[in-house]
Amino acid sequence: MARATFPLLLLLLLSVQGQSRLITDHSSPDLISDGIRHVGQHSLLLLERLSSNSSEACEQTYGFLPCTTTVLGNLFLVLVYGCLMFLAAKFLSTGSELLLELLGPGIIGGLFLPILGALPDALLILVSGLSGSKETAQHQVLIGMGLLAGSTVMLLTLLWGSCVIVGKCDLLDHSTSIDSQDTKRCSLTGSGVTTDLQTSHAAKIMTISVIPFIIVQLPLIFNLQSERRLGVLVGLIVSIAFLIAYCLYQVFQPWIQKRRLAYAKHKHVIAGILRHVHSETALGRLLKDNGQPDTDVIKKLFKRIDEDNNNFLSIRELTALIIGIKFDEIDLDRDDAVRKVMYEFDTSSDNKLSEDEFVSGISKWVDHAKRSVPHATIDQNRLIHDFHRITKEEHDMLIDRSDEVVEGIDNPYWIYAKAISLLLLGAVIAAAFADPLVDAVTNFSNATSIPTFFISFIAMPLATNSSEAVSAIIFACRKKQRTTSLTFSEIYGGVTMNNILCLAVFLGLVYARHLTWDFSAEVLVILIVTVVMGLFTSFRTTFPLWTCAVAFIFYPFSLVLVYLLDYVFGWS
Repeated sequence: MARATFPLLLLLLLSVQGQSRLITDHSSPDLISDGIRHVGQHSLLLLERLSSNSSEACEQTYGFLPCTTTVLGNLFLVLVYGCLMFLAAKFLSTGSELLLELLGPGIIGGLFLPILGALPDALLILVSGLSGSKETAQHQVLIGMGLLAGSTVMLLTLLWGSCVIVGKCDLLDHSTSIDSQDTKRCSLTGSGVTTDLQTSHAAKIMTISVIPFIIVQLPLIFNLQSERRLGVLVGLIVSIAFLIAYCLYQVFQPWIQKRRLAYAKHKHVIAGILRHVHSETALGRLLKDNGQPDTDVIKKLFKRIDEDNNNFLSIRELTALIIGIKFDEIDLDRDDAVRKVMYEFDTSSDNKLSEDEFVSGISKWVDHAKRSVPHATIDQNRLIHDFHRITKEEHDMLIDRSDEVVEGIDNPYWIYAKAISLLLLGAVIAAAFADPLVDAVTNFSNATSIPTFFISFIAMPLATNSSEAVSAIIFACRKKQRTTSLTFSEIYGGVTMNNILCLAVFLGLVYARHLTWDFSAEVLVILIVTVVMGLFTSFRTTFPLWTCAVAFIFYPFSLVLVYLLDYVFGWS
């Protein structure tokens, strides 16, 4: 990828002829009749401009980068600068992954990766309103809003739906996917993807991250025109607070991960003991026909464990019980498991369990199993089996996630140097070509009379998010729950950073330059897509193939909604 940079720059400098970037009024001269051709012949005039150069003077970006006044020329510049921004995003992504491989999660995964991933978008938003007069900035800042809305919508619609299609596997009882098995092909309900609970948590965080958008819209909702600037300031403060909180959450994620893994192991101990009791035919079934715990069976188990017949269970006797149970070869610290069971059951704190304490503890476990199994019934065989399966899957998923740091890396200093070089190169390219890309989009909009919002909404997210999109689809193609969960977590994380970091940059720009906040239609699109998809993915972990249609339909819906609200009903 690095070798492609220099030929691309050379092609850019040699292929476009012109002196400068276009500085014109936004109104089009084609709207004035020449006495021969009618105003309605705008499309004919537009075709003529495809091959003609304007004689208007313009100013070269940085004094040497080319610009043009033709439609095809500006289209070429948009494509070239877009490729360079894609290259920058690729370098940043690769360098971040190398650092994560060396240093693991924590500071790197919590601070640098989310911020660097959103850096191209943030820079484009920043430069869209920095240059020129206040009036020029007010016009160009619509490019930043288009990029912000377009990135969010693209991630949650086109990319989300594509990952469901390429990552689909056969669904077992329409509840969970089977890794690497895709025999049902295009079955809308029989194939799909399954993610873990942590991915659902990421979707919840993404949904909450839209709060700054709501805050900044409140003055417009209640028609408080004089309070718009205050709304922007409060929204800026809240978005920065959310950014800090989100980064801290990511920093402490490894510690949280260890706590979750310990809890998952404890739940697996619970499931193993319940299954052991339930399978002991000499004791009887653990559940009655009405689904309630059978206390007589639990008391029989207590008598069997109580080897010295003193009506109390000691730590030694509990240890003997757990040693005799097979826990599916998980890495279990049995002494720690015994201590946790004793702590949970021993309400009298005398370091031994009475019969009542034991019966009460097992009964609570049964109730916990019933709450953990979706659509649990009083079918005792199915309940215990499903609870054991769910706890095993949760444990295995956490084990997979905790083993992401590569050990024994050869020549780490070379990898450090490579990672830092890629990060610096990506940052320099993104900073250098963000402004020319914004200018090219503006000039292309002027040349074609296509609103800048729609150009930035459709084209620019493809440049800044392509590397993440390709990486997500490659991961989804592995057709495993673990990689699918990582894929969708990255998508939700990207949207979250758009809603807090990129929005903070945008609001800071609007506040510092005293621009007018008037983006109701664009904000409504972001809110609808984020909240609907966030709620849809927060409370379920399995997504059949038909759900990709739900995501895909939101993309054209978003474009049509903005067009109707802005250009038909005149919201802005």
